Amino acid sequence: MTSTGPIELAQTAKRDSLQALESKYQARWEAERVFEVEAPSIEECKGLSPSQIQEKYPKWFGNFPYPYMNGSLHLGHAFTISKIEFAAGFQRMLGKRVLFPHGFHCTGMPIKAASDKIIREMDMFGEDFSGFSQQEEAEHPPHPAPTATEDDPDRATTEGTSSAPATVSNPTQTPTARVDKAKKGKVSAKATGLQYQFQIMESIGVPRQEIKKFADPYYWLEYFPPICIADHGLFGSRIDWRRSFLTTDANPYYDAFVRWQTNLLYRLQKIKFGERYTIYSPKDGQPCMDHDRSAGEALGPQEYTLIKMPVADFSSSSKAIFDAAKDKLNGRRVSLVAATLRPETMYGQTNCFVSPLIDYGVFAINDQEAFVCTYRSARNMAFQGNSVEKGKVTQLLEINGKDLIGTKVVAPFCLVNNGEVYVLPMESILPAKVGTGVVTSVPSDSPDDYATLMDLRKKAEFYKIDAHWASFDPLPVIGTPEYGEMTAPALVQKLKINSPKDAKQLAEAKEIAYKEGFYNGTMLVGDFKGLSVQEAKPKVRESMIQKGAALAYAEPEGNVVSRSGDECIVALMDQWYLDYGEPSWRAQAEKLVAKMETYNAETRNGFEGVLAWLNKWACARTYGLGSKIPWDSQFLVESLSDSTIYMAYYTVAHYLHGNLDGTKPGLLNVKPEQMTDQAWEFIFRDGPYPTDSDIHKEYLEQMRHSFSYFYPFDIRSSGKDLIPNHLTFCVYNHAALFSESKWPLSMRTNGHLMLNGQKMSKSTGNSLTMRQGIEKFGAGATRLTLADAGDGIEDANFDEKTANASILRLHTLISWCEEMENEKSKLRTGEKNFHDKVFEEEIKALINTTYKHYEATNYKDALKYGFYELQTARDWYREVTSDVGMHTGLIHYWIRISALLVLPIAPHFSEHIWTEVLKEPSTVQNARWPTPSSPPDQIILDAGAYVRGTLKSMRDAEVTLLKKMGKAKGKGATYDPKKAKSVRIYVATAFPEWQDTCIQVVKEAYDEEKDKVDDVKVRALLADRGLGKDKRAMPFVQAFKKRMSQFGAATAFNRTVPFSEIEVLQQIAPYLKKSLGLVDVIVFLGDEAQSKGFSSPILDSAEPGSPAFEYYNV
Repeated sequence: MTSTGPIELAQTAKRDSLQALESKYQARWEAERVFEVEAPSIEECKGLSPSQIQEKYPKWFGNFPYPYMNGSLHLGHAFTISKIEFAAGFQRMLGKRVLFPHGFHCTGMPIKAASDKIIREMDMFGEDFSGFSQQEEAEHPPHPAPTATEDDPDRATTEGTSSAPATVSNPTQTPTARVDKAKKGKVSAKATGLQYQFQIMESIGVPRQEIKKFADPYYWLEYFPPICIADHGLFGSRIDWRRSFLTTDANPYYDAFVRWQTNLLYRLQKIKFGERYTIYSPKDGQPCMDHDRSAGEALGPQEYTLIKMPVADFSSSSKAIFDAAKDKLNGRRVSLVAATLRPETMYGQTNCFVSPLIDYGVFAINDQEAFVCTYRSARNMAFQGNSVEKGKVTQLLEINGKDLIGTKVVAPFCLVNNGEVYVLPMESILPAKVGTGVVTSVPSDSPDDYATLMDLRKKAEFYKIDAHWASFDPLPVIGTPEYGEMTAPALVQKLKINSPKDAKQLAEAKEIAYKEGFYNGTMLVGDFKGLSVQEAKPKVRESMIQKGAALAYAEPEGNVVSRSGDECIVALMDQWYLDYGEPSWRAQAEKLVAKMETYNAETRNGFEGVLAWLNKWACARTYGLGSKIPWDSQFLVESLSDSTIYMAYYTVAHYLHGNLDGTKPGLLNVKPEQMTDQAWEFIFRDGPYPTDSDIHKEYLEQMRHSFSYFYPFDIRSSGKDLIPNHLTFCVYNHAALFSESKWPLSMRTNGHLMLNGQKMSKSTGNSLTMRQGIEKFGAGATRLTLADAGDGIEDANFDEKTANASILRLHTLISWCEEMENEKSKLRTGEKNFHDKVFEEEIKALINTTYKHYEATNYKDALKYGFYELQTARDWYREVTSDVGMHTGLIHYWIRISALLVLPIAPHFSEHIWTEVLKEPSTVQNARWPTPSSPPDQIILDAGAYVRGTLKSMRDAEVTLLKKMGKAKGKGATYDPKKAKSVRIYVATAFPEWQDTCIQVVKEAYDEEKDKVDDVKVRALLADRGLGKDKRAMPFVQAFKKRMSQFGAATAFNRTVPFSEIEVLQQIAPYLKKSLGLVDVIVFLGDEAQSKGFSSPILDSAEPGSPAFEYYNV
């Protein structure tokens, strides 16, 4: 993907004029309350079944993950939102009642953590931060900037998921989904100069004098949602804002909803209590939540598989050390242990690495085992039950890494050298980083391992190792479509990595290798050969643990330090958790996913892979914002557990409250305390009417009716990185709490959004918020560019050059439409000619093609055919009718269609054309899809394509001749193209016999079921029929196969031309003369031309549907 970098707009007059129109129409839509929608009344639905209601009053309900309210929406948000926004526009055109709502997520730790930092900074620098100076900065080391506040380009399509709970992580998720958030916060701060939270607030536009207000976490909830709403207004989003709300107890209605959901899950035994991993301070003797930390806010546990590699034969230097410590070891078996996120790759171990610069400990785990690892990792193990005494580290001896080099260990599940491999040096291992200081090596799938192993082989003498220790070749373990069976070697070669010191390239290679292996990999060896990596990963891990070859192990995602200065660890603690993965619940979730539309195989595979490994998720925390767990009020419902079924809340929100925080009553004037669990049960689960409720029964029935009408939701759009958590949690909770008839109908995921071919990053200046994009390019150009960015699960790209070009295109198109309508009296009227008919049928065909792409949520292609190709058809029509003029009726029709086909994507443009140019009285937002009155006439379309193809061939032939004449100085030319000339066009009525033979051969070699031609059989049949050595045969066959792939086998084999070539060519003869500068155009049938003695070789090249032509001077 080409990288261009941000651009500066040289002139803005056209953009400014478009923005003025956008503001005008946005104000109109708001004033007319165009996007507010209600279910049909209970009276209107009386006597109708649910299916009859939907048939008579069709609806569409689309939504996306509500964004986290610690900053403005960025362009990545806009990209994901656009998928629902464009769909909402299209569904409105189909006459449906379209519900597109938008909530605001405030649950979790990041807002509270950031507000606590502001409090600390005010203590350090004063309320106005005037005491801040570089000297102060040196005296008070800054805390890391929270990544939830910083733009994180790696998560540019998410809802602010860095606010996700730091409680339980799964060891089998893709390694690249984990980010060292504390480190990333520091890096971001240094890269941008934002060392403190108050600086970050200033960088996102908060005036310094107002920053002190953000010390109250609830002020964030007042400040950012209105900005978000305003941004959507500028974008032209079709949102029903009456249904918006804040999460947390800031809105007592939503708080009641979450408490009902939590109580229900508890009652259904989906929420349980037991040991789970948590961040813990041994010094303080308690869990260390975010507010207790001086470093590492928002970091949680990361679970690994701890691979045990028992020593088979000590190196000479280590043998002496261990022999001297026999009494301390007391018969314990010594194993080197390595923490891995990729247990599925262990079949390919060729060695393990230690650092010769690290002093390792040998720690007693129990009476039978002792582990070689760093003290930091042993400390984590001690609080997870892997020590002689829980919470106590028992170190038996210390040994330097260089003494371990050359030790032979038994690598579990390893298929290399019967599992016996050697310990080798790797100086890049750091003791303070994650892991145990011991690294298991799989060079087939780890670029770092491969690069280090190759370096050791080249420089065995330099590293003072026996060459045999590094002699085991990489073993294929995982196959991928992109990199084959040896991902790491392929990437090292592709990225031109020459040594382990090529850190930047290796980091890139590692990310690619891990993602490719996890998402697209297939196991090549082992008990789970043939399974996808996503399926095999948890199975391999479970098998290793069951066989005693590995242990479950966890440690913090990054460095976490308590306020007391203690380096925190991960401990197993009792806590509340959702029992995801429980077999019967998982079966329900799998059934839901099987029924649900996912739009592409990658998304479905993602869900199926996550369901295969996801289990127990801690749903409570003690710090942050949120709703309290009803039966244990010391805990809050964490941020991914209060956002799984809130889509149902949208259907009734406006009845309950009239503003975001619920301080203003809604349409039914219901009080929050009236919304009991029984009331929610009545609304959402067809529960009995709560007889003790003081809510009018008709009010509860109205809310239940609204829910029943709009649910299930039709589509949820999200970034693909939410499949492993939020989206799968949504699936689980809907499966548990709602009847099958209310299960989600579809979920659509997209890739991350890049900007100008690069990841978005504030530090490089390659970054845009949603508002910045709209202010720079206007809403229309921004929306067109988002549509053009891409629709698949792969990363998309917002190209500023495309956005800039869209400004000119929109402005020019508006001007042209206005001009045509103003001067329509000058256009032609009366009977339609050949070109008119072709143009009309092309418009019809483009309407139908565009419809299919909108229906499939392929907005890039919808834009291509409904906007760009539609204009291309107009341009051709304008050119071919330049001599006689365009037909006024068709131009009016085209302008109307141009406004409608792009309406879902560019409504401001469409509104202007609809109301100002076409003078329609009502808003275009209520317009219907322009279904053609009759299907496109394929014969006329074929004739139009024939004209274009013929003209192109004639032009190409002349260009080719001019080039030849230039090279040969005019020799061999049959005419001089620079002098007056005419053309004879020869039309064939039948194909040459040799071509018919070739086509018959292809037909016989074609496998209809596989849709494939057997080339070997083709060659054999051609030889049998005397065409094996004919130089014309194979090129013709290849061209014919290309036609088969373009138009389908049935069309290709049917070689008849459905129109009269003679008539078509005679009708376009005036245009040919004008466009090609010809004196005359004469059309002959082949037989007629032959009888007149015209050139035989040229005549022979004519085929039905592909005429030959001969220029000559006159």
